[in-house]
Amino acid sequence: MCNICLYDRAEWQYSEREKSKIEAFFTRTSRGNLITCTYVRCSKNAKYTLLFSHGNAVDLGQMSSFYLTLGSQINCNIFGYDYSGYGMSGGKPSEKNLYADIEAAWQAMRTRLNISPETIILYGQSIGTVPTVDLAARHEVGAVILHSPLMSGLRVVFRNTKRTWFFDAFPSIDKVAKVKSPVLVIHGTDDEVIDFSHGIGIYERCPKTVEPFWVEGAGHNDVELHPQYYERLRKFLSVELIK
Repeated sequence: MCNICLYDRAEWQYSEREKSKIEAFFTRTSRGNLITCTYVRCSKNAKYTLLFSHGNAVDLGQMSSFYLTLGSQINCNIFGYDYSGYGMSGGKPSEKNLYADIEAAWQAMRTRLNISPETIILYGQSIGTVPTVDLAARHEVGAVILHSPLMSGLRVVFRNTKRTWFFDAFPSIDKVAKVKSPVLVIHGTDDEVIDFSHGIGIYERCPKTVEPFWVEGAGHNDVELHPQYYERLRKFLSVELIK
């Protein structure tokens, strides 16, 4: 287990009570990389734990304040991890490492924390939807949330791409049909990084979806600021998953 230290220049200065909710540790992936994990106990009576795969250009240090807020808003605990080459995680970023990283995080939740699969919600944001879909296609879980997902790497760059070529990276569109768990898709209609059409494409290919959350006028990085964001997540967890 690791100690959490905050420098004076840290953007967020947590109270001792908040820091006591965060457990940090390293786990090793099947590809030999040590990756950083955090387990945020936001609620004593939480039914679910989110396995959160964050977006690009951030790490756990930047995400932890959001995890505390998210967990308290939707009454869930949050398990976060940094991809290989991100934050304090070893190795280098790569597609193969992404899949090994989330598998290691999953195994840590199952064995170290004894969390049951049916109480785990996979939450992927942006590039984080790639390992999320890969894991969800191989393991049945409580549910899956795909926030600003991409169909594949090539389709992000060349929007008129209609098929998955052998050299295409991150082919989530070909894996998502294998996801057996309930899926909530979230996407901003004015996303300037991953076009809104990707969210629609992923949603249409999922075999077990609930009503999607299309955030009118939202871009790639401001969906969480929408006033209905937490309300929609709460409805998914407390109403739609009960049916």
